Amino acid sequence: MPGSERQMQPRADHGERSYKGCDRLKGTAALITGGDSGIGRAVAIAFAREGADVLISYLNEHEDAEDTARIVRESGRRAVTVPGDISSQQHCEQLVDRAVKEFGTLDILVSNAAMQTVHQQPDEWNPEEFDRTYRTNVYAMFYLCRAAIPKMRAGGSILATTSVQSFQPTGQLLAYASTKGAIRTFIQAISELAIKNGIRANGVAPGPVWTPLIPSTMPQEKVKQFGKQTLIGRAAQPAELAPAYVFLASNDARYITGSIVDVTGGEMIP
Repeated sequence: MPGSERQMQPRADHGERSYKGCDRLKGTAALITGGDSGIGRAVAIAFAREGADVLISYLNEHEDAEDTARIVRESGRRAVTVPGDISSQQHCEQLVDRAVKEFGTLDILVSNAAMQTVHQQPDEWNPEEFDRTYRTNVYAMFYLCRAAIPKMRAGGSILATTSVQSFQPTGQLLAYASTKGAIRTFIQAISELAIKNGIRANGVAPGPVWTPLIPSTMPQEKVKQFGKQTLIGRAAQPAELAPAYVFLASNDARYITGSIVDVTGGEMIP
């Protein structure tokens, strides 16, 4: 955990060959946590092909991060990779400072990285594990927003990855699911504050998505059935999530803030 993109079978589709941009983010700069793989990689590729420079924040998956950066650069945009633990306030503040230093601006913040563990009983989550899940998934978002909002220009956008789990939580994902509920509430609350600076804040709620987090944290039998409960009958590929992030970050969504866009394959959200 959190797993490597290179070790996945089958490999995920991040839009490397399929995503075509049309300058919807031209001249902007983005910071994406968890940008080395999964949804974060797909968003980084899509943003780059829409004209954004990208800072890729990741934990320690150096090869995956460099693969993402290479694709961003081949798309004609700048890529900066920064390893480190986003559960640290200091590291989150350094990420924001690095993005501004490298690009001269920070227009888009994508709080996407997450920790997930699977257990069968509540006492199987030890307090340290539960605390780390919240620090990675929730506290990091707070640290990043706190540091970024004063430095972002009007017209900027904050995006958070929540989940269908925030609406339909699974007991075996107790820690993760409850953080995703917190993320949904946080992004809706901070939208009221961020808009005072001309910054919109929205969330994307994916359903099942084929990312390294799945085979690295779930039992093999669960992995085999992953996503089959959706109306579409399969898990999403990361490339199928990226357009939602592009839309919300772009001027096309200039009248949208405090919203959660679900991309769930037909899993009904109340």
